[in-house]
Amino acid sequence: MYLHSVIPRRKSLRSREWNGGETATWTGGPTRRASGRERVKSLTRMSDDRKSLEERAQMTDIERLRHSASHVLATAILKIWPEAQFAAGPPVENGFYYDVDLPHRISPEDFENIEAEMKKEIKANHPFERLEVSRDEALALGKKGRLAALDERSAPSKYKLDIIENIPPDEKISLYRNGDFIDLCAGPHVMRTGNIGAFKLTTVASAYYKGDEKNPQLQRVYGTAFKTKKELDDYFAMLEEAKKRDHRKLGKELELFVFDDDVGPGLPMFLPRAAVIAEELEKLAKETEFAAGYQRVRTPHIARESLYKKSGHLPYYSDSMFPPMTLAEDVEALKRDALKRESGETASTVQPFNASTKYYLKAMNCPHHHKLFAALPRSYRDLPLRLAEYGTCYRYEKSGELFGLMRVRSLQMNDAHLYMTPDQFEAEFNAVNEMYLNYFKLFGIDKYLMRFSTHDPSKLGQKFVDEPELWKRTEEMTRSVLKNSGINYVEVPNEAAFYGPKIDVQAWSVIGREFSIATNQVDFAQPRSFDLRYKDRDNIDKIPICIHRAPLGTHERFIGFLIEHYAGNFPLWLSPEQVRILTIGDDPKLIDYARSILRELRAHQVRAEIDESSDKINGKIQRAEQMKVHTMFVIGKRDMEADAVSVRVHGKGNLGPKLRGEAIAEILQSIKERRT
Repeated sequence: MYLHSVIPRRKSLRSREWNGGETATWTGGPTRRASGRERVKSLTRMSDDRKSLEERAQMTDIERLRHSASHVLATAILKIWPEAQFAAGPPVENGFYYDVDLPHRISPEDFENIEAEMKKEIKANHPFERLEVSRDEALALGKKGRLAALDERSAPSKYKLDIIENIPPDEKISLYRNGDFIDLCAGPHVMRTGNIGAFKLTTVASAYYKGDEKNPQLQRVYGTAFKTKKELDDYFAMLEEAKKRDHRKLGKELELFVFDDDVGPGLPMFLPRAAVIAEELEKLAKETEFAAGYQRVRTPHIARESLYKKSGHLPYYSDSMFPPMTLAEDVEALKRDALKRESGETASTVQPFNASTKYYLKAMNCPHHHKLFAALPRSYRDLPLRLAEYGTCYRYEKSGELFGLMRVRSLQMNDAHLYMTPDQFEAEFNAVNEMYLNYFKLFGIDKYLMRFSTHDPSKLGQKFVDEPELWKRTEEMTRSVLKNSGINYVEVPNEAAFYGPKIDVQAWSVIGREFSIATNQVDFAQPRSFDLRYKDRDNIDKIPICIHRAPLGTHERFIGFLIEHYAGNFPLWLSPEQVRILTIGDDPKLIDYARSILRELRAHQVRAEIDESSDKINGKIQRAEQMKVHTMFVIGKRDMEADAVSVRVHGKGNLGPKLRGEAIAEILQSIKERRT
C-alpha cells in the first residue's frame, strides 16, 4: 500500500498537531489562548488560533508523551467503534484529549474497555512513523476516509479535510502512523507507543468543533499520562486533595459565599465570614500601597459609551462587556442642572450627546483613572502618580465559562494605575514586582511564574493597537527589567493586552495546583488616546507611560485561591472567626468571666465569639473545629480561678493553659504581624 511503502522512519519531529485549535483544561486560573492566561480555560470550546512552527517546536517531553497518548486513545476508540470520526487531539495543561464524532455516547463506564485497547497498542510497541505528503495527497486520503482511521472507509475524514483546507499554503503537511492508525499530524511524538508511561482516562465532555456553536457538537474524551506510575498516582492523590479543598465545597461548608438564581449566574454574594476576608485583604492593600506612595480614588460603576470608545475597549473588548443601557438624555436640562454648576461642569464643558445615549457597566477601571489624571494640570514633579482603587467591575463571561469564584461576572479588583516618565519606568516596574514578591511571601506562595505576554506584529490594527515602534520599545523595556531583576518568567507571544505588553502571574497552591491570580500591564496607547499630558523640565508637553497593576487580583479569584491554598484553615489574621470562647458548664460566675474575656478581645478588634450553650465541651469543640475557627479558649472553673484560659488551635489541638493576659497578648501580636 502507498502509505506503508513510503513513510520515512527518521524525520525531524519539530511541530505540533494540526487540530483546528485547542482548549486547555481548568487549572485554577484565568483564560482564552488568544487573550491571555489570566482567564480560566473553557471546557467546552476550542480556539481557532493555530500554533506557529516555533511554538510547536517547543513541545516538552511530557507534552510529547501526552500527544502520543491521544493518538493511542483514538486507535483504541476505533478498535471498538470503527465508524468514529476525529477532529482535534492535542496535549493540554494536565493531560490530553481527542474530540470524537460518534453516535454512541461515550461514558465513564466505557473507559475500562478503551483503556484495555490502549494498553494493547502500547504493549505492541509500534513506532510513530512520520510521512510528509503534498496537499493533494492529504486531501485524497481524507476523501477515502483514511485519516484518523485504521483503514480506508466509505465516509470521508470530514474534520481532517477541513483542517487541511486551513493549513497555510507554505506549511508542510505530514502524517503520523502507529500500527494501522494514520492521522493528519505535525507531531512531535515519542519514538514508539511503548514509550508511553502510565495513563488514565479521566472524563468526557462536549465541545463544539472549532469552538463555534454553529458547528457539530463533539465528544471530548480527556485523559492524562505520565512517565511513571508513581507520577500518575501522585497526580491523582493531588486531585483527591484538591476535591477536599475545592473553594465551592468549602465556601458552602464554611458559610463564606453564595450564588442565587434571582441575583444571577456569576454574581457571587459574600456572607459575613467571607466579607471579613475581603476587608482584611483591602486593609493589607491599603497599608501596603500607602507606604509605597499610592493615592486612593473612587469612580462610578457605569460610564458613557464615548469613554470606552476613547480607551479602545470598544470595539476590542466589547464581547466581554455587558450590553449597553440606552437612556434618553435632555442635554439642555443637564446644562441647567444646578448640581452640575456647583461641581464646576458648566454649560461650556457639557459635551453634546444624541437624544439616546448608551451607558455601559464598568468592565475595567483604567479609563476612569485616566480621566482623573487629566482632571488637573500635571508636571514632571507630580510623577510618578499612583492612583489606586478597589474598583468593582462587571464582565459578561459566557455562562459555560463561569466557575465558582474563579470566573465571575462581578469582580472587585485590587487595581491601580501608575503614571510616569520613561526614566522612572524601571524603578516603578521593579517596585510593583517587589510588591508581588512580598505578597507571595506573606501568603506562603513558594512557587510562582510571571508570563511576559508580547504582541504579534501581523495582528497590529486588529488584535493590537497599531503602533509598531511603541510596541518594540515597551517590550524591550519590560524584558530588560525582568532580566535585570532575576524574576522567574517566561515569554509568551500573541497574548499581550491590546494596548501593551503584560505580565500574568501564575501561582501554585501548597498542593501544586496552578492558579492565575494577578496581572501587571504596560500601557503606551491609552495615555495617547486620552491625550494625557505633563510638563517636563523644559515646560514641554509629554505623554506619560502607564502601568496597570493588580497584585492581589480580584477579591473573588484571590479569595477562591486562598480557600484552596489554606484548605479553609486561614492564618489567624485572616480567619473569619479568630477566637471562640468555650465554657465548661454554665455556672454564672464562669459565664461572666468568659464574657469579660470576650469584651477585652473585641475591644481590640479581635473577631471573637462565645459559645454559652449548655452542650458538653466536646460538642462545642467539634462545632468550632468544623467551622475551622482558628483559636479556642476553653474555660473551666480552674481556669477562671487562675485567671487563665486553656488554648486550643485548629489543626494543632490543645496547647495547654496560659494566663489570660499572656494568651490575649499573643493573639494581638500574631494578628498585628500577620503571622502565617
